[in-house]
Amino acid sequence: MALTMHKAAENEDKSAWPAEIAAEFAREANNPNPCVGSTLLSETERTRVWIIRLAPGERVGFHRHVLDYFWTSVSGGRGRQHVHDGTTIECSYQPGETRHETYGKGEFKVHDLENLGDREMVFMTVEFKDSANQPMPLPAGVRPQAAA
Repeated sequence: MALTMHKAAENEDKSAWPAEIAAEFAREANNPNPCVGSTLLSETERTRVWIIRLAPGERVGFHRHVLDYFWTSVSGGRGRQHVHDGTTIECSYQPGETRHETYGKGEFKVHDLENLGDREMVFMTVEFKDSANQPMPLPAGVRPQAAA
């Protein structure tokens, strides 16, 4: 079981997901998405630093967490997640709010995130590559290009 400092959900629902969400989740299961943010800002031998920027109504699709990590809400806001256990949760986030998650060998979490608010929602996520699981390879073009 992953050690998670869970964010308390304001709403939690186990009803069936819309067909397009369920289909996207099935595609991720067959082709795991290691991009846990909108943009990879920095990567070293030890860490990957990601940012998520979501306009009102925008959604980042399903992605897979296998590495220990933490996230910080930069802007605050309200979001909805579909989680791999079939749960849909809604949460409010405060600026500076931070949560840490740790995964044992073979453990992971898959989820998405949708901005339910009326302003941009921004998160920073830092993954630790020296976790119990190996980092998943990133798709071509995700890493920042070196300045010329």
